[in-house]
Amino acid sequence: SGTVFYKPDVLRHCCPHYTIRLPVASFVPSRDQRQVINRWNRYVIGEEYAKEAAKLYPKSKAEKARERNTFDLPGAVHESEYVNIQQPPEPAHRFEVTLEPDTYSKEKYELFHNYQQHVHHEKPSEISQSGFKRFLCDSPLQRRTAEVNGKTQKLGSYHQCYRLDGQLIAMGVLDVLPHCVSGVYFLYHSDFEKWSLGKLSALREATLALEGEYQYYYMGFYIHSCAKMRYKGDYRPQYVLDPESLEWNPLEGELRSLLDKKRYVSLARERRLRESSGADAAASTGDESETDTYSDYPYPTAKEGSDAVTNGLSLFDLKVPGVMTEEEIKQYPLDEQLISGRGQVFKAGDLIAWEGGDIRDSSFKGITAEFVAFLGPDVAKQVVIGFG
Repeated sequence: SGTVFYKPDVLRHCCPHYTIRLPVASFVPSRDQRQVINRWNRYVIGEEYAKEAAKLYPKSKAEKARERNTFDLPGAVHESEYVNIQQPPEPAHRFEVTLEPDTYSKEKYELFHNYQQHVHHEKPSEISQSGFKRFLCDSPLQRRTAEVNGKTQKLGSYHQCYRLDGQLIAMGVLDVLPHCVSGVYFLYHSDFEKWSLGKLSALREATLALEGEYQYYYMGFYIHSCAKMRYKGDYRPQYVLDPESLEWNPLEGELRSLLDKKRYVSLARERRLRESSGADAAASTGDESETDTYSDYPYPTAKEGSDAVTNGLSLFDLKVPGVMTEEEIKQYPLDEQLISGRGQVFKAGDLIAWEGGDIRDSSFKGITAEFVAFLGPDVAKQVVIGFG
C-alpha cells in the first residue's frame, strides 16, 4: 500500500485475508464473465456501427463458427479498443486503455475522489490528494523492462487507465512483477457503475498477465467471510496461500468446505491435527479442529496481540502465521542483509551498533530481524532496508 509493506495476521483477524492467485494459462472465463465483456463491447461499438460493419466487413463461415464454439479472451478484451476497430464507420464511443506510470495527476485524483465518495461513501473531508498519492502513487517498485522468452516485459508499478471519449472513467493500480500481474486497487467513475467494470478489469488484468507471459494474476486478498469479496473465487482455477506452510492449495473441495465452517483455515495445520490425534483423514469435516486451542499462538485475539506489541512485545513472541520464527531467523544470514543510509548501501553487520543489538529489542538488529521475518528469506535477499 504505497510505500508500506504489510502482512495480515490471518489467525487473529476478524475477517482473515487470504492471498490468492490465478494461473492465467488455465483460466477459462465463466458465462457471466463472458457476458460482461460482450455487453461492454456492444455499448462501446454501438448498434449502428455493428450493422454497417457487418455489411462492410463480412465474416467468413469459418470465423462465425469459431466465434460460436470458442471464446478468445484476449480477442474479446481488445475488441472494442479504438485502435482495433475497423473504420469506417465510427463506433459509438472511442475507448482506449493505456498502461501508464503510477504518477499523480489531477485527472486521476478526480476519479479517485468520485470513487471514494460515491462508491465507498467517504466524506469529502476524508479524501485528500496526499492520501491518494500515499495510497496509490509513487510505489517503491522501480519501473524497468526485461527480456523473457523473446518478449519484452514491463516491470514495476503502473496505472492502467480506461478512457471513454477522452474521459478517464476507470483505473487499475497494478504491480507488475517477474512472475505475475498483481491487482492492487481498482476505481471507476460512479456514472459507469452498471457496467460491472470491476469484473471487466479482472478479465483485462488476467489478459495482461497471459499476453505478457507473467504466469499468474494476483487478485489481492480473498476474504471468504465477506460476500463482496467472494467473487474472486469465481475466476478459476484459483489457488489460496496456506498461512502456515506457504503452500498453494486449490480453492475447492476440502479448503472451500473448511472456509465455510471456520474463520481461520490452514490445510497444513489440519493435517498436523489429524496426524497428532490419529483421526482418519477421510473423516475431516472441520469439526475436530474446532477444539484447536492454538496454544502455539499465545495471544489468540487481535486486541491482545496489538496491545502486547504496543507494550514492546517482540514479533517472535507474538507469532504470526507465515512469519519466520526466531529459530528460522537465526539460520538466516542477517548480518549480510543490505541496508541503506546517508546515500550508501552496506551490509547490516558493518554497523558499529550491530553486535550490541538483539533480535528481540528495538535496535537496528531487532528492526532488521522483524522486517526480514515478515518479508521472508526469498524477498528479503532482494531488497535494501532504508533507515533514512
